[in-house]
Amino acid sequence: MADQVKLTKAQRFQFDAHGFVLLENVLTEEEVQTCRDALYRIKDDPEVEAKGVYRRSQDCLTLMGNLVAYDPALLNYATHPKLVPLVEEVVGGSIRLEESEAIINHRNPEDTDEELSTRRTHPTGFHRGTTPTWGCYQEKDRFHCVFVKTLAYLTDVGPDDGGTSFIPGSHRMTWAKEEMIEAATDDPALIHQVEAPAGSVLLFPESLIHSTTKIKSDRERVILVSGYTPPMLREWPGNEVDPAFVETLPEEIRPLVSGSESWRWKRNYQ
Repeated sequence: MADQVKLTKAQRFQFDAHGFVLLENVLTEEEVQTCRDALYRIKDDPEVEAKGVYRRSQDCLTLMGNLVAYDPALLNYATHPKLVPLVEEVVGGSIRLEESEAIINHRNPEDTDEELSTRRTHPTGFHRGTTPTWGCYQEKDRFHCVFVKTLAYLTDVGPDDGGTSFIPGSHRMTWAKEEMIEAATDDPALIHQVEAPAGSVLLFPESLIHSTTKIKSDRERVILVSGYTPPMLREWPGNEVDPAFVETLPEEIRPLVSGSESWRWKRNYQ
């Protein structure tokens, strides 16, 4: 792991205590634009499945995945030198790309202003991919998780623009997920909804309960997400990167994209 790229003490404390940290000004305007352009091309590409990408559209949301071979901008994000070392820090060692997904969504026309005004935030489906009792561990007084994501905002996200919602602290709590969701539903103060300028990136473990959030404004939201695990774990189904594409990559990023390090895990606790 590159020693010169790491979380500050304050960022690490926030990550350990709350389960996420927002990193502003990570992506340049050019990186934001090229990634966003690539995702809109995928959204409109009639031959996208033949290119190895999956796309699912419903109501006001389009989900796209297995993106890194489609456009160099999307590969560059998944292997970004400002982000990979931070993920290694919280995973606790070397990593592989587990998934690459994106969402483009807008306000559901069936949602009325009256309905949306009843709560400060409207999570659409809280979930998580691992729990504090499996997939997470403590080492040298630091929290680690073997499934971590970076979520890039490619559009500005204000209070009405559907920023990702979390239940802070849930990444470490052994309460049943349903109990925590019920508590947060009863008291919305327990929910944190992200606001961020384009180019910001969220770093969080999959043990943190999180959700897409309903959009109240007329703005479209575009996010790009990469998931990472230690190399001995498998990629998310549907995110198997074509070996022929992997062979075209620079040697230094092939293990990250392919998971070829397998059980030779280079552990590095911070």
